[in-house]
Amino acid sequence: MKKAALNDIDSSVQNAFQESLAGHVDALPASWQRAFAGDDVQSALQSLDVFLARRLAEGALIFPMRPFRALLEVAPENVQVVVIGQDPYHGPNQAQGLAFSVPNTCRTPPSLRNMFAELAREFPDTFVPQHNSLVRWARQGALMLNTSLTVEAHQPASHARCGWQAITDAILLHVLRQPRPKVFLLWGAHAQAKEALVKAHTPQGPVLVLKANHPSPLSATRPPVPFMGCGHFAAANDWLRQQGQTGIDWLDNRVPA
Repeated sequence: MKKAALNDIDSSVQNAFQESLAGHVDALPASWQRAFAGDDVQSALQSLDVFLARRLAEGALIFPMRPFRALLEVAPENVQVVVIGQDPYHGPNQAQGLAFSVPNTCRTPPSLRNMFAELAREFPDTFVPQHNSLVRWARQGALMLNTSLTVEAHQPASHARCGWQAITDAILLHVLRQPRPKVFLLWGAHAQAKEALVKAHTPQGPVLVLKANHPSPLSATRPPVPFMGCGHFAAANDWLRQQGQTGIDWLDNRVPA
């Protein structure tokens, strides 16, 4: 007998994935759909769709509601910064489809709290308390992409080996094909695993790669490159402006969540 899904029991869960993955891809702008045109990527999407449908049928609660939200907030040709996370938050009503971001109604997760602490260190004269939703960064040109775009409730990394690697690689390759200069912020081992992809393909525009430990409290202050004190937010903007780009107003709170 099929087990009832948690989101059928608890109506307070608002961010559960319920539809087919193919439907989410079809809803993307044409500029992003081109990232999925290859036969190998289509095959990976189909396999992942079968896997997600099976887990839903078995009663799994999967987050987030919109796995490709990061692509809906910024066009590929407008990407200035790529921030790569691991996988979505696994608690109810946390994951938004943007790496590190949660709704403003949520408590600030520890990694995001450290990111805000680093912003306060880099911009002491202008820092103000920050909103948890990072939609404002995305709409300025930051692609907030996790290496896996779905996760099961209370099971971190549960979809890390289920086929997302090929999909997120295809997204990043599509970004590399755009001529606009861009910075890759690679924090932690999962993100830094994507560096090989960046180095293996000749980008159409200038690329800067900045690496540090993950902002998690477990690693943020540890060697080899502590996240705290890395200076990446200011360094990314300095380089982008040298390339004639606007950079990201990391402290801009005017865009609603």
